Amino acid sequence: MINASRKKHSSSDLIKFLIPSLIGISLFMVPIKYQGDITIPIAIFSGWIQDLLADYLPEIMTFIIAITLLGTLLAKFAKPAFIEKSPFFKNLFDVPYIWAAARFIGAVFAVITLFQIGPEQIWSENTGGLLLNDLLPILFSVFLFAGLFLPLLLNFGLLEFFGALLTKIMRPVFKLPGRSSIDCVASWLGDGTIGVLLTSKQYEEGYYTKREAAIIGTTFSVVSITFSLVVISQVNLGHMFVPFYLTITAAGFICAIISPRIWPLSRKPDTYYNGQESELDESIPEGHTPASWGLQQGVAKASTNMSLKSFFQDGAKNILDMWMGVAPIVMALGTLALIIAEYTPVFTYLGMPFIPLLELMQVPEAKAASETLVVGFADMFLPSVIGASIESEMTRFVVAAVSVTQLIYMSEVGGLLLGSKIPVTLWDLIIIFIQRTLITLPVIVLAAHILF
Repeated sequence: MINASRKKHSSSDLIKFLIPSLIGISLFMVPIKYQGDITIPIAIFSGWIQDLLADYLPEIMTFIIAITLLGTLLAKFAKPAFIEKSPFFKNLFDVPYIWAAARFIGAVFAVITLFQIGPEQIWSENTGGLLLNDLLPILFSVFLFAGLFLPLLLNFGLLEFFGALLTKIMRPVFKLPGRSSIDCVASWLGDGTIGVLLTSKQYEEGYYTKREAAIIGTTFSVVSITFSLVVISQVNLGHMFVPFYLTITAAGFICAIISPRIWPLSRKPDTYYNGQESELDESIPEGHTPASWGLQQGVAKASTNMSLKSFFQDGAKNILDMWMGVAPIVMALGTLALIIAEYTPVFTYLGMPFIPLLELMQVPEAKAASETLVVGFADMFLPSVIGASIESEMTRFVVAAVSVTQLIYMSEVGGLLLGSKIPVTLWDLIIIFIQRTLITLPVIVLAAHILF
């Protein structure tokens, strides 16, 4: 009876779990030395594409942003059958009006910048030109390979395996059910938006309380390895990716322990969506260890993936979702924020309270760094874009790491949280953003002093 819940895995199903998962881990997570730098294979592939298409990437990104706007307008007004009958295209193009407006602004800015027409404040090399010619080409190439190979991490049981392994850690350490580790791993390996969507759905289905959903959505919607690579490359420190990622992992871990225990997250009610009862069962079946149960769950998931065609279809969807979901918003909000940063003193004033703190921590060029600490609320890329001109490598490292660990940025995760059923307000997000900055900054600065 003890082993009644244990199932014997066929060798073919076990191979379906192991091979794709190991390939995915190798591509996304195993650091290797290449041309004198430490990096990951996905970054090498991305660099090849960037070099190959260097002269055409601004035009390609402008075309992608324009097509995104066209699809959005069709979804909002014409409602053609190919969009209405496709859940993927419906979700991709039929966005709330505020994000439709942002896509329109992004398309206008991209065209103005590409052809250098209209006000120079929009297309100058420090505003729209910086985004279209420098940042968006990096996004294009990284998203191309990350999106294509992401199913290796998400579809072959790796999440289920780690979910079972971490069951006994999540509750005592983070005050969360064990299954929330899947949301965290999905964000970490894929994208913060995946974590938000998973959390919102499970909250609506009665698996999380309001407090748990708010904690997971704002604390565990972590920036993926892919985004982290883009950020550290933007500040010209790509060779330090491994210590950079270890630093943000440590800072994020400390923040994840503290944040659920302080206001406003600690004050969220422990009640369920629409009064539903919890269906959560965290128990490991008798006769199983967390590892054996995770393996059984992972192999079961892998056994459902039979088609090579579906693998590439999922990869293509990931690519389109990343390109069309992120690029227009980055172009719109990024250009606006850079215009404000370049031509107004707004971020200088907002960052002033951080100058004494940065000076106390002996961070070089504290004034320049302070201006980047607040702008990250608009978009995660902006601190690294603005901070790329800072001379001190240590300060650029701090700016990049803080921008990643702040997590709440309105161009993507923040907007998704507000548009989801997860019970958080704009005021909650502002407070949590400031809290995360103050909690992670000392950890990151300490690591930077050690490294530099």
